[in-house]
Amino acid sequence: MITLSAAASLRYMYWRLTETVGFDSTMNAFFGWGLVLAEIYTLCILLLGYLQTAWPLKRHASVLPDDLEKWPMVDIFIPTYNEPLSIVKSTIYAAQGLDWPADKYNIYILDDGSRPEFKQFCDAVGVEYLSRENNTHFKAGNLNFALGKTSGEYVAIFDCDHIPTRAFLQISMGSFLCDPKLAMLQTPHFFYSPDPFERNLNTFRKVPNEGDLFYGLVQDGNDLWNASFFCGSCAVIRREPLMEVGGIAIETVTEDAHTALKLSRRGYNTAYLGIPMSAGLATESLSGHIKQRIRWARGMAQIFRIDNPLLGRGLSLGQRLCYLNAMLHFFYGLPRLVFLTAPLTFLFFQAEVFHASALMVLAYALPHIFLSNITNSKIQKKYRHSFWNEVYETVLAWYLVAPVVRAVLTPKSGAFNVTAKGGYVGDDFYDWKIAKPYVILMVLNVLGLVAGAALLIKGDVSTTTTLINLVWVLYNVIIIGASIGVAYEKSHEWATPKISAVIAASLIFANGKSLACETYSFSTKGVGLTLPRARDIPLGTEVKLALFRGPSEFIFPAKVVSSGSAMQLEFETLSLDQERQLTQMTFSRADNWAKTWGHGPEDHLLMSLREVFTHGVLNLVPLLFRVTRLYARKLPRQWMARVNTASAKTPSLFQVPQFNFLRKK
Repeated sequence: MITLSAAASLRYMYWRLTETVGFDSTMNAFFGWGLVLAEIYTLCILLLGYLQTAWPLKRHASVLPDDLEKWPMVDIFIPTYNEPLSIVKSTIYAAQGLDWPADKYNIYILDDGSRPEFKQFCDAVGVEYLSRENNTHFKAGNLNFALGKTSGEYVAIFDCDHIPTRAFLQISMGSFLCDPKLAMLQTPHFFYSPDPFERNLNTFRKVPNEGDLFYGLVQDGNDLWNASFFCGSCAVIRREPLMEVGGIAIETVTEDAHTALKLSRRGYNTAYLGIPMSAGLATESLSGHIKQRIRWARGMAQIFRIDNPLLGRGLSLGQRLCYLNAMLHFFYGLPRLVFLTAPLTFLFFQAEVFHASALMVLAYALPHIFLSNITNSKIQKKYRHSFWNEVYETVLAWYLVAPVVRAVLTPKSGAFNVTAKGGYVGDDFYDWKIAKPYVILMVLNVLGLVAGAALLIKGDVSTTTTLINLVWVLYNVIIIGASIGVAYEKSHEWATPKISAVIAASLIFANGKSLACETYSFSTKGVGLTLPRARDIPLGTEVKLALFRGPSEFIFPAKVVSSGSAMQLEFETLSLDQERQLTQMTFSRADNWAKTWGHGPEDHLLMSLREVFTHGVLNLVPLLFRVTRLYARKLPRQWMARVNTASAKTPSLFQVPQFNFLRKK
């Protein structure tokens, strides 16, 4: 299928460059060559993507030796800057519960915020606290400072919201003992909370999120070419080669990928183990999500500019192409905007961006489009649903163009920004500031439909060409409509994310009686229980909850906040030991994330098209309502501003008491 798709796409591009670029005016040439360049970019990404994903390695964990003395010393780094202690606590507690000899690992909290309460907490729970006097080079500088203060043979790095499971080191460390040249092993970034796309469009666990393709398929494909990327968290690095390349890279704002590139240039191996062994918080708001992607895009453009993988020594051809694709991927902003506006050039200005008949366009373009879509659907079926990629890119495209261009021209410009975690959206609201580019694009494309209808009525131009452009615009309207829906920020139902999980439990009442049950969800604040039969227990009743893990039993004080066959409990004040036990009994369970990873609904081309179409159409009506309501509020204000201006010019009229109501309203 890849061969057929590549042949059809190359055939299309050959025809495109040899038969359709005879533009007869400056305007046609400007718009036409802009579209051609966007298509060339897309073809490059398509072919490089096939190279990456055609044969995923699917690496398995290597077994550790039976002799515990042969297990290496590991330093656990948990960098933090401005995140609340409530977020970092769970990661610390989980790290303390790792199934690894206690004398074989140390935990270090790297606090770049120099907060006294963090030091007090670290002293109370028995972990090391490190802080520095400045924030030079941000996260990379924080990690390098810790490298200078520690001596473990290996370093495991977790972002402060990424909670490791108990088995993390046991599953990941065996690969290093089997391969002396292995310098870095990355594991997936798994998120137990929905990102803005999933929450605002209600697709959590129904449609793979934006990162699933990378961690579910692309990284496995990179592993075949010995080109796995370091992603900044949930990874283990061997200290010796890391220090050989100067520590964590500080030249770009994507220090993680750049560090892996440096290790590969020195001839070291990198690996990817596609088993989710930690889980973290996804970005809470669309604005935060966009800021994070801007940093990634700027950093990859910086690497492309100052350490281009196509140049220099030390990389194989496969490594060069895998890194090249990762960097070129973030240049999609401008091509995406071109595709969203290209048909408008014909509908508005009758510009001939294709210097060919409509029939020839269909003959060459349809096989290219059809085969590329069906091939990617087959390859990506568990990790990316068809057409959703265009929604993700449309949301981000406008915001990536300027940072990427600036990074290429001046790679040292731009500052590092920390991705905010632990936020809470209390009320629904529409983020007009973020949505403004999509609304403008929507208006332009709707006007394009009107212009196309007018052209059909007049009959001055080719009917077939007009219809092709109208179908293209209609498709863009659907994609933009789905993108607009992402900007409608929905409130969080719970201040702390609830995670679905079944854990054996027992409810203990004040009279000493107990009731066997099981959890259906948990969070740091409480649990949901499934009871054998409905119980009417007064709200506020104090109970004790026992959770079981094998022969171990841990008891937590709680109170009833909802009763019935599905009961909800809220934890009372827990001691530090009880907080640690709760984290290790819930978040640290190795089976929590493996049950979800890669087990979502598979892609079906027509079903995915229907999903995107539904979201696109359903978001158009609310958008019209919001715009109407917004201007219904603004217009009276504008009218009153004119009245007030008039009153300043003719004060005698508006000083009459009968006209006071105008000023008040």
